[in-house]
Amino acid sequence: MNGIPVLDVQSVNGEIRHFLDRPVDELEGNQIEGVINWERRFDHMQQHAGQHILSAVLEDIFGYKTISFHLGKDLLTIDLNVEELTDIEINEVEKRANQIILNNYPIKSKWIKMSETKQYQLRKEPSVNEDIRLVMIPSIDYNPCGGTHPLSTGEVMAIKILGWERHKKMVRLLFVCGYRVLKQMNQKHTTLMELTTMLSSPEHQIPEAVKRVLDNQKELEQKVKQLENELLSREARELQNNQSPIIKIYNNRSINELKIIAQVLVRESNDASVFFASLNDKRIQIVATKGKNSLMNIKAIISQILPLINGKGGGSETFVQAGGETTLTTDEIVNLFHELLKKQQAREDCEDR
Repeated sequence: MNGIPVLDVQSVNGEIRHFLDRPVDELEGNQIEGVINWERRFDHMQQHAGQHILSAVLEDIFGYKTISFHLGKDLLTIDLNVEELTDIEINEVEKRANQIILNNYPIKSKWIKMSETKQYQLRKEPSVNEDIRLVMIPSIDYNPCGGTHPLSTGEVMAIKILGWERHKKMVRLLFVCGYRVLKQMNQKHTTLMELTTMLSSPEHQIPEAVKRVLDNQKELEQKVKQLENELLSREARELQNNQSPIIKIYNNRSINELKIIAQVLVRESNDASVFFASLNDKRIQIVATKGKNSLMNIKAIISQILPLINGKGGGSETFVQAGGETTLTTDEIVNLFHELLKKQQAREDCEDR
């Protein structure tokens, strides 16, 4: 409008209101010159007509009705009253839809009254009771529709179904029409060419080449994990000479690493009890475990720590893990463990007397 981009158009109380990017500076005779964004308009015309064709074919071949339609910036979707589609169905529908485009049938529109709707096999009921705009592809589709469409099916150019997903017990079909098909092809071709370069493989061997890369990666990950476990086991054995209970505070160690080291220790010694913690910024992770001969009540120890770290945790009589927040230093955490262990030992001594 007067060279200013239109951001939105709304119908408000019978008025068509255009919302602009900025105010209009000057009006000449209370008139504004509007220019259609033809590239966007024709894109929408292709998508609208393509949806009519695709919905018609889906219903005519398989009886699948279109429940709703959404035109997005890049993709279109239609929701169908069916729970799944097969590849055979998709291929057949896509082939038939593109044949209709190739046949270049005329797309016509006219205004009819509600009383005239019975003369046509409409795909859906009109949403208005008067001034009904009927869009027709003779012998293919008759649809009450207020959208813009090209003059013939040939102008749709092509339809490509990209896939489908389940949505509220229905199938949501994803597709593109017209120049969007070309855009999709260009994007995918660019990606394919990049893959052929990276994998040093021709197009038809890309799946096999990717599988080799993934298999090699999986094998390497397994070897790395094995080496990491060996290093952690060696680290655990270096702690075996420490008197039980074994208490150690780490920095930036994962909970899994703590578990592996602790489990090696109690596997090697049935009498051992282990308390590990790892500080990661203001977060703290704790692992406690014990051998089958240990009488240590590790759950009671950790349960007393949880309120101090605003934490959560759980486990069994022989293994507990927890996490929370703390500003305590390494030495303060070690002292905390020792203090709680002494209190537990004191209670046990009193019970024995």
